Amino acid sequence: MHAELTLQSVTPRTPLRRRVVLGLLAAIAAAILVTSYVSTGINPFQLYNKRENAFHYLFGRQLSEMDMAEARRQAERMPEIMLQSQAMQELRKENAASTQKMGGYELQKKAEALAEKRLKQMPAAERQQLVDSEYERQVDERRGGYFPPDMHKENLVMYGEALLETVAIAIWGTLFAFIAAVPVSVFAARNTLGLLVSGEDRVSAAIRWFCQFGVRRFLDFCRGFNEFVMALIFVAVIGLGPFAGVMSLAIHTFGILGKVFSEGIEAIEPGQVEAVEASGAGPAQIISFSVLPQIMPLIVSYTLLRFESNVRSATILGFVGAGGIGFLIFDKINGYLYREVSTMMIMVILCVTLIDYGCGILRKRFT
Repeated sequence: MHAELTLQSVTPRTPLRRRVVLGLLAAIAAAILVTSYVSTGINPFQLYNKRENAFHYLFGRQLSEMDMAEARRQAERMPEIMLQSQAMQELRKENAASTQKMGGYELQKKAEALAEKRLKQMPAAERQQLVDSEYERQVDERRGGYFPPDMHKENLVMYGEALLETVAIAIWGTLFAFIAAVPVSVFAARNTLGLLVSGEDRVSAAIRWFCQFGVRRFLDFCRGFNEFVMALIFVAVIGLGPFAGVMSLAIHTFGILGKVFSEGIEAIEPGQVEAVEASGAGPAQIISFSVLPQIMPLIVSYTLLRFESNVRSATILGFVGAGGIGFLIFDKINGYLYREVSTMMIMVILCVTLIDYGCGILRKRFT
């Protein structure tokens, strides 16, 4: 009778206590969401209000008659500016080789006179061609926008070569990370550490704990820094070029793959390991013939996923001089050549799409 009363008194309180805890957690989550919503300034209506700015930014703006006239005026001065630059370069070379040096003002006046003389001698057709070419460039620059993209053949070839370099950076960064992550993940998983360092005594247990703790923290350190930050460090250490991008991607990807592989190892079916172990196999044989075959689909799938991600990351690394097409994108953005940027962005998207399709075929073969 006493036991029945105790059960009746405890049972109703447990659901109530659980509801209170869940209510508090829900209230805390709602407060966090509201606070973060306000602090980040999220306003969906702002996108609608700024739709005209977005259209002008993407597709360019309509030029006024004043803009067109200013573009024509700048284009008319192009032959004179070009000839003055050429004349100044020639005079500077002559002045450097001469014993009687001329001052900067004297060089400028002489260059202007020489340019004016050459301008009068320039054929009208050649001059008009220069003016028209510069006028088109001025109008295009003033209109702005990303579309339509630039489709000049010589530019496409240059962008294609830079894109191949970007893919090569992603390939080698992922490959180095994969080669290092597979063996290191064995030391980061509890079950494989138990195979390598067997024993129930305190020394063995301490070795396993320190080994796993040290490897896990090392993996945390490697993936704790963004690839962009690592690229800045490697560019400062080894200089500009794709090798800096490869190293930054390799270290960051190594930290991610090592964590995922080790967690996959800890989630394997222990029965297969016990069966191989019962046959008298050693730790290396157990890992090779029981552990790795079970996580091979995970290894292949996630490595290919990281490769796709690294192609996109390698594009951004070029912004700090780590090679690839990102360097060209950054250069064109600084020059306000948005249509060339649009071309490169489209090429990157198409490249990632093709890689995703190819990786999907490979995944099917291993899963």
